[in-house]
Amino acid sequence: MGSNMAEQHPVGFQWVMEAKERGAKVIHVDPRFTRTSAMADIHAPIRAGTDIVFLGAIIRHVIENGREFREYVQQYTNARALVKEEFRDTDDLDGLFSGWQADDNAYEVETWGYEGTSGELTAGKREQTGNVSGDQSHGAHGIGHDFERGDPPREDFDLEHPRSVFQLTRKHFQRYTPEMVEDVCGVPKDVFLQIAEALCDNSGRERTSAICYAVGWTQHTSGVQNIRAASILQLLLGNIGRPGGGIMALRGHANAQGSTDIPTLFDILPGYIPMPHPTEKDFDDWVKMSGPENGVWGSLRSFCASLMKAWYGDAATPQNGFAYDLLPRIDGDHSHYAITMRMIDGDTKGYFVIGQNPVVGSANGAMQREALRSIDWLVVRDLVEVETASFWRDSPEIESGELRPEDIATEVFFLPAASHVEKDGNFTNTQRLLQWRTKAVEPPGDCRSENWFAYHLLAKVRERLKDSTDPKDRAILDLTWDYELQAPHQDPDADDVLREINGRAQDGSFIPKYQELKDDGSTSCGSWIHAGIYADGINQTARKKPGAEQNWIAAEWGWAWPANRRILYNRASADPDGKPWSERKRYVWWDAEQGKWTSLGDDPDFESEKPPEDASGMDAIAGTNPFIIHPDGLGWIWAPSGLVDGPLPTHYEPQESPVSNRLYSQRANPTRQVYDRADNPYNPSDGDPGSEVFPFVMTTYRLTEHHTAGGMSRTVPYLSELQPEMFCEVSPALARERGLEHGGWATIVTTRAAIEARVLVTERMKPLRIMQREVHQVGLPYHWGRKGLVTGDAANELLPVALDQNVHISEYKAATCDIQPGRRPRGPQLPRYVAEYRRRAGVVQ
Repeated sequence: MGSNMAEQHPVGFQWVMEAKERGAKVIHVDPRFTRTSAMADIHAPIRAGTDIVFLGAIIRHVIENGREFREYVQQYTNARALVKEEFRDTDDLDGLFSGWQADDNAYEVETWGYEGTSGELTAGKREQTGNVSGDQSHGAHGIGHDFERGDPPREDFDLEHPRSVFQLTRKHFQRYTPEMVEDVCGVPKDVFLQIAEALCDNSGRERTSAICYAVGWTQHTSGVQNIRAASILQLLLGNIGRPGGGIMALRGHANAQGSTDIPTLFDILPGYIPMPHPTEKDFDDWVKMSGPENGVWGSLRSFCASLMKAWYGDAATPQNGFAYDLLPRIDGDHSHYAITMRMIDGDTKGYFVIGQNPVVGSANGAMQREALRSIDWLVVRDLVEVETASFWRDSPEIESGELRPEDIATEVFFLPAASHVEKDGNFTNTQRLLQWRTKAVEPPGDCRSENWFAYHLLAKVRERLKDSTDPKDRAILDLTWDYELQAPHQDPDADDVLREINGRAQDGSFIPKYQELKDDGSTSCGSWIHAGIYADGINQTARKKPGAEQNWIAAEWGWAWPANRRILYNRASADPDGKPWSERKRYVWWDAEQGKWTSLGDDPDFESEKPPEDASGMDAIAGTNPFIIHPDGLGWIWAPSGLVDGPLPTHYEPQESPVSNRLYSQRANPTRQVYDRADNPYNPSDGDPGSEVFPFVMTTYRLTEHHTAGGMSRTVPYLSELQPEMFCEVSPALARERGLEHGGWATIVTTRAAIEARVLVTERMKPLRIMQREVHQVGLPYHWGRKGLVTGDAANELLPVALDQNVHISEYKAATCDIQPGRRPRGPQLPRYVAEYRRRAGVVQ
């Protein structure tokens, strides 16, 4: 759903085709008819930004028709928990949940909690602050301390109590009918019912269904709740933790998963450990505030102590709190767009851009360039000079005459980078599988790897600070920074880095699994989820045992975190007594003779010797509860904590939409992050004066032949020849309405910018009937920019910055626009053209 897998992930799609050849039914839900749709049994065209209505209606269909996997839901999810009497749903409050604090633009979440618990839903933080990077960052991704004092909620295993999660979920989605799907999403009722029935028929004891989604499914102001809705559906159908089930996030890059695991994210440390916060006074306080005491996170002290030993070695001792005082603290929102605006406002002076191209790849390209003009220095590391490096001399503002290169004072350093074939290391794919690739050739000229850059940059800083007596410099000087260096460029040995990530025991042996980490400083580990990646002194990720020599799990091809588990929560593949739900899908089960959990070849995601029949840490997780990351060991249909916008998904229209919210007067997600600034204007939406100026929906997407912002593909002649020009996809009806000619030019415009594209008139784009009116969608690939062999306007110029508050991701997949025939204006006429649209729409600058 929501993924053009054949187009954007063609290598992975081969397995879908193999499954189809064996009888699997393939369903594709997407605004466009694509190569994936052509190979699917059912294609449902959907209006961008209405996924929760579609999924919510399937959830309703499952519950109302008794199609849930009842025993799985009763035993393995929190459907049985009772919610507090004070809770009020969106139907009660016209689109808001109880606890809304209008003055703070945030929820107080206490009423979302379970009856009978302490109410400390976010590790002692009762009120959402609207800033998940600040105070609210306490807790391992919002998993609070509900059960830390042994307070189990009241429960109803019959799922009949009106305040049970099951019944509240039923009530919440009551209005999400097939007719609502047709009215809001534009998906015909009969097509919707085919899909709902197909999922139900292919789920249960003997069968499982998987949901695959592209990263774009998260690129909405309710993006996290889109994924939550899919999770609820899969839990109801019993499709989590079982072979052939699950939810697969199709990443836009070969190592996107790895970059979040170690990570490159601003608010977490390796293994998803929350960053320290200024209010935490010491190491013990950090651990206490960062996660629940039950489940896997109950061992957080061991993970944190081992991480600090890996980073600071002998300088980290139990006596000094494992050098906790040397860690930086997170004091607010330091996500990409927040930094962008701080650059413009003069609060950030320098910027490293490593393997990114925000001028093309981020929303509101003009704002990105404004930020780059506002800083003192910019460092760009990439394979080629991308638009972010050359913004000062060839940006749209230079072309229009608004700016001159000599007036831009930013000092730009471009450093050539090594490609993936010119360095050793791992890719981590979407199923958490790490696969080692060995350097094929040395990087040419001055090109260097990221390892080289990071190592030698810090080494030079340390050299400058070597005689410093300033206490703050100990954070740099005390770091363990003694990796083996390799000729000819003195690159840090990537294998040596991997050994540090794995960690060692006090005797120097490699840690075999994360359960062996200690909280007393006797173990080190650079990332607890990767403990065991170098078990027995062997690079486990470099294993490439052929599939013909092992079973279908292929446990000896690469290595998956944690502990080489290929399916998370795989205890759920067996019933509460430890017997497989289905012999045909036998995966993990309790072996009574051996007194332990065993499997076909995967590592059981559970304590190996904990029997099914019925403290802190894993002791508090019953032998019947598979979801060991959660403090109660259950899959969460209801999210009592951790999300800023509600315990259940609910439909809100995108920030920019041509129609009103069919369900509530609360039009858009009340917690979304919006920035009402002159450099980030929003198009008026339905019901607002001027909304008729931007009557069409636009959505962006990827192509097979180009890669993300184009830096790796627009410079390759073979790929450039295959997709030589920026284009837009429109339906024949929209082409007639606007006078667009196939192969001709069109200008697409919003209040932020106007771009031009070749016109592709295609039946693949269908007009949708939405609330008694015809709604057209415009499809735009986002790969083009001003550099490379093939150039063109960038689609993301058109988009505003409007974010999901949970994760600060922008709404790339749904906005409004106008489209007109012909090329866009040139020179000074371009800003005047956009300004006239703003005037007509009543957008004040």
